[in-house]
Amino acid sequence: MNKLLISLALSLMVSIPVFGQDWDREEQDPVATELWAPVPPKVTPGDAMAPPSDAIILFDGSGFSQWEKAGEGGAVGWTLNEDEGSMTVVPGAGSIATKQSFGNVQLHVEFRTPSELEGEGQGRGNSGIIFMGLYELQVLDSYSSTTYSNGQAGAVYKQYAPLVNATKGPGEWQVYDIIFMAPVFGENGRMIRPATITALHNGVLIQNNVAILGPVEYRGQALYTPHAERLPLQLQEHSNPVSYRNIWVREL
Repeated sequence: MNKLLISLALSLMVSIPVFGQDWDREEQDPVATELWAPVPPKVTPGDAMAPPSDAIILFDGSGFSQWEKAGEGGAVGWTLNEDEGSMTVVPGAGSIATKQSFGNVQLHVEFRTPSELEGEGQGRGNSGIIFMGLYELQVLDSYSSTTYSNGQAGAVYKQYAPLVNATKGPGEWQVYDIIFMAPVFGENGRMIRPATITALHNGVLIQNNVAILGPVEYRGQALYTPHAERLPLQLQEHSNPVSYRNIWVREL
């Protein structure tokens, strides 16, 4: 191996974070993991689709039988809107999680950010779909609001910006169709395969089989820690009254 290749190999080793590295996350500046450029171009989205015959229906508007309060269990504190078959986040009520655990899945979720919004960036219709309670696809009003690109609607939060911005306007129903493949750990917690995600936003491809870097983190780098093969899916409460409907999943 020549000197150039040796130098390149050593530089790559230095740049890769050490698995399980011990450092104080609270000292990290969250701005350091915000990506503002390039800004994803906007496209015009299409329509939603009905559940397939083998889908597990997680929410059809009739009640919260498949859900509980995340991390605690017990009753869901969100509002059930039976007249339109939806549920709405109640600020302060906490995130919710499925009672059933999942690994590899195809997930369909329809959501709506509030029709009246104030402020900019992360304060506008903020929520999230969190696979295994660890890996987040961002829900946000990104129709005309500005925020960091890897924090806008359709981003793998603080990791990957969406390929395009397929967001509809505030108050309109929107759709995520997602393929999530869980990470695989071997003996002694060794990483065999990272989690991956492919996502369509309103029928438009926004994440193309990207390798997730680790659980969602607001500050600092994401780092994998070994966990169970199957864990509950979560919908995030982030102090904004985002609504959801027609949620189904297929196990892969």
